[in-house]
Amino acid sequence: MQTKYLLGENQIPTHWYNIIPDMPGALAPVIHPGTNQPVTPNDLLPLFPMGLIEQEVSQERWIKIPDEVREIYRIWRPSPLFRAHRLEKALGTPAKIYYKYEGVSPAGSHKPNTAIPQAYYNKIAGTKRIATETGAGQWGSSMALAAKMFGLECTVYMVKVSFTQKPYRKSMMQLWGAEVIASPSDRTNAGRAILAKDPANQGSLGIAISEAVEDAATHEDTRYALGSVLNHVCTHQTVIGLEAKEQLKLAGDYPDVVIGCHGGGSNFAGIAFPFLADKAAGKAVRVLAVEPTSCPTLTKGVYAFDYGDTGKMAPIVRMYTLGHDFMPPGIHAGGLRYHGASPLVSQLVHAGLVEARAVGQLACFEAAVQFARTEAIIPAPESSHAIRGAIDEALRAKEEGKERTILFNLSGHGHVDMAAYDAYFSGQLEDFEYPAEKVKESLAHLPKVSF
Repeated sequence: MQTKYLLGENQIPTHWYNIIPDMPGALAPVIHPGTNQPVTPNDLLPLFPMGLIEQEVSQERWIKIPDEVREIYRIWRPSPLFRAHRLEKALGTPAKIYYKYEGVSPAGSHKPNTAIPQAYYNKIAGTKRIATETGAGQWGSSMALAAKMFGLECTVYMVKVSFTQKPYRKSMMQLWGAEVIASPSDRTNAGRAILAKDPANQGSLGIAISEAVEDAATHEDTRYALGSVLNHVCTHQTVIGLEAKEQLKLAGDYPDVVIGCHGGGSNFAGIAFPFLADKAAGKAVRVLAVEPTSCPTLTKGVYAFDYGDTGKMAPIVRMYTLGHDFMPPGIHAGGLRYHGASPLVSQLVHAGLVEARAVGQLACFEAAVQFARTEAIIPAPESSHAIRGAIDEALRAKEEGKERTILFNLSGHGHVDMAAYDAYFSGQLEDFEYPAEKVKESLAHLPKVSF
């Protein structure tokens, strides 16, 4: 029985897939937080290089991957596709389970797939420094690596709870030359305002984004980089699904369901969008996003215009949101603690093309432990949500007595997340339920958009 399906370096995709031309309906405009009017390319130039701005709004279905980017992709791409034979046996399921493993990248996750091109386009535009944020540290370490590859400086605002929980991700960033700052910090007006109200604030992605955006907007030689949510980020990640489709051809198989964990939407988009293109062409494939019950953006948020950050500096977009003021609990899956979702993913969920499910922290760690003890790979806490989704689908196939082919994205390894596993085994982890009243308060502050 074949376990892994590999592609050669000459089979790294030459183009990213841009789902915008295949979206159900027109995209909602992006609104400038200052003027309350649709943004123009010039409005975004203080934050992003023109090459990325063009990709953000591109109507081209296929966007060429620069040779300089593909050359660096060769370090770890194509990533392997595995058949989870041992997990299938442990579950006693008739389902076939495949997983695309992105933990083979230098940073241990899918994030370099977009960090490398973002650094490249900034370099050719004359940027000297990148300012960015990170939740669990996967994005921050990836951006630090990418900046080093292209000779850029890098400043990372790391959510304070993760800064404490995940010291080795901070070490990775510093090893690759980045400056790492716990957020909220006293380095920015946004951070100082938060600390003045709550000196013990543990931070959120929304706060860290505010600090990074402010840093970039107030320094002429600096641009901002975001690791999820934006259209161009989701597009870069499609190398995952494009490779997976070719690898499944080697296996002589095709998925009935494609699963990814969901925070902002980047790794989910990476595995799902190429298969959604098939779905649009008539293929019968389900697509499932799995998120934490503590931050249930897609399952309990509202589909509305909202700020992308707590400080109201980032553009206003139409998305599923829990409110930009929402403060999620300090779960170990720090990369999923974001109040909003990718506008592209949100529109697909709203149109009924993508399913969404929320799962608890304890059930996810239970799934991660079972996966590690059968498949041998230690998953990142974020990725455990996709594993939980895949196991639940496999058990449902067992209950129904039906064969089913399941594909999920194992978006990263958990080698620097062992404190989370220690907490699980010592009984210190708990589930967090949807804090309805706090979200209700946040949703009361949604921006009034008129255009």
